[in-house]
Amino acid sequence: MSNQGEWQQISREIRRKILPPGESMMSMLIEFKQGGFGPEHAHPHEQLGFVVKGKIRMNIDGAEVVVEEGEQIRVPGNAPHSVLALEDSLVLETFTPLRDDLLATLQVSTETEMRS
Repeated sequence: MSNQGEWQQISREIRRKILPPGESMMSMLIEFKQGGFGPEHAHPHEQLGFVVKGKIRMNIDGAEVVVEEGEQIRVPGNAPHSVLALEDSLVLETFTPLRDDLLATLQVSTETEMRS
């Protein structure tokens, strides 16, 4: 997992930086350009999202919530959720337990770099 802490481009409007995990929790930074959209998905992990900069609108289990700079939102495990950046934004997300699916992207990325 040598590329922890490096930015990964997710789409034209979204990139993320997965930070080194603890034993049972992890965090990542997500940078959104205005209009960046994360489609609805769900995972068993509890999630906290702290808006470091900007403003986002989240839909969590059918309820829309606007979260502004300096505010935090909780996403319960298994709750369907999506996000829209209302302006350029930076969000710190924390998950528990570890998101092995996200950590695996670091391994895949590292293996791809080694083959190049």
